[in-house]
Amino acid sequence: MADPKGFLTTDRVLARTRPTTERVRDWNEVYVPGSLLPVISKQAGRCMDCGIPFCHNGCPLGNLIPEWNDYAYRDDWQAASERLHATNNFPEFTGRLCPAPCESACVLGINQAPVTIKNVEVTIIDKAWESGDVTPQPPERLSGKTVAVIGSGPAGLAAAQQLTRAGHTVAVYERADRVGGLLRYGIPEFKMEKRHINRRIEQMRAEGTKFRTEVEIGRDIDAAKLRRRYDAVVIAAGATTSRDLPVPGRDLKGVHFAMEYLPMANKVQEGDLTVSPITAEGKHVVVIGGGDTGADCVGTAHRQGAASVTQLEIMPRPGEERNANQPWPTFPMLYKVTSAHEEGGERVYSVSTTRFEGDEDGNVQWLHLVEVEFTDGKLQQKPGTERRIPAQLVTLAMGFTGTDRQNGLVEQFGLELDDRGNIARDADYATNVPGVFVAGDAGRGQSLIVWAIAEGRSAARGVDRYLTGSSTLPAPVLPTDRALTV
Repeated sequence: MADPKGFLTTDRVLARTRPTTERVRDWNEVYVPGSLLPVISKQAGRCMDCGIPFCHNGCPLGNLIPEWNDYAYRDDWQAASERLHATNNFPEFTGRLCPAPCESACVLGINQAPVTIKNVEVTIIDKAWESGDVTPQPPERLSGKTVAVIGSGPAGLAAAQQLTRAGHTVAVYERADRVGGLLRYGIPEFKMEKRHINRRIEQMRAEGTKFRTEVEIGRDIDAAKLRRRYDAVVIAAGATTSRDLPVPGRDLKGVHFAMEYLPMANKVQEGDLTVSPITAEGKHVVVIGGGDTGADCVGTAHRQGAASVTQLEIMPRPGEERNANQPWPTFPMLYKVTSAHEEGGERVYSVSTTRFEGDEDGNVQWLHLVEVEFTDGKLQQKPGTERRIPAQLVTLAMGFTGTDRQNGLVEQFGLELDDRGNIARDADYATNVPGVFVAGDAGRGQSLIVWAIAEGRSAARGVDRYLTGSSTLPAPVLPTDRALTV
């Protein structure tokens, strides 16, 4: 145990963020660099080293949290990094982007603030990079087997790295011009600077993984031909079909999916564009959707100089404490104030958009909404609550409905889908097509980055076993809330 009295004597302290007036003028990460170093060891010392570490079950990766907390408390950062990497290929991603279900499951959280697991994690990996402890791990020998990975998001990258280290020759196909999937173009720079992706890609290249960008399987290369070319294929293409809002005025100019808006802002940061073709500058912005993607749109609009930002959510505002039907150690739905919300804007709950109104040139100018409530389990509009708000840019951030069916990948492979429209797979992540596996959102549906990495690692184990008859690759013991069908 790190500090036997740590949870009694040390209060929870989070990483410090830069002042909002400063950070909205740039695109750098919102946290003060190195702000946790003076206190992180004490924070790790709050870990109780529980007899039953529920944080393990809360984390889909099964991270060895008490172990690396103990090493961090003792300032043994190299050992902490080794334990962290034992279960997680990319802790610098999860340490910045994961909503930390492990903290919700922390035993300390039963009656006080849980351990700052996420902050400890990101500090360990940042110190590991600074100290040169993160190095390529090429395989000792090659198996002679080849694997294609479709998609370079967290699931695809995790599967590719694991399979490369197992000795297989792996090529990752990405339809965008850069590797990273939604990590690259869906996550704003202020949440995760893309240098973190770049150095992981260089590590993977040094290990032997090959990357093919601007190649879309199903359009540029026939999926069936790809299957014949490789001994196995892993589909990690994500759930990229955005949920639409079919109301009058949807076709007005200025109404965009979040995944049309956010990538353009990221391309400006990459140096591809001087100014985004979809900008919030000087406009009244409305973001429809109260989740993390919506918050990313809010923070992006602030940095582009929006006149106002309003975020709409159809559900009621969550409480700040656990509901009785979401007891510890489950992951509760709580009212969350992200860094983007700290920067300004208005959040409106229990409202539904009824239509958009535009000007004579076809540009959106107003959004009409109505208050809603649940009555007998059904969502009902409240009469007399209709109103309109100014909206010169609207982003739709209402989630995703499944794998892209437009490029022919599903049909060309001959893949079966489950009842939710995801690619069906069995417990080894194998699809109905021999040698074709699926991991991440493409098979699971829209989910968390930590689930994507966990599924990528698990799918790699299934592929390795398919190719060689057995596997020594580690795989997370995943919680049983994942529906597996074939």
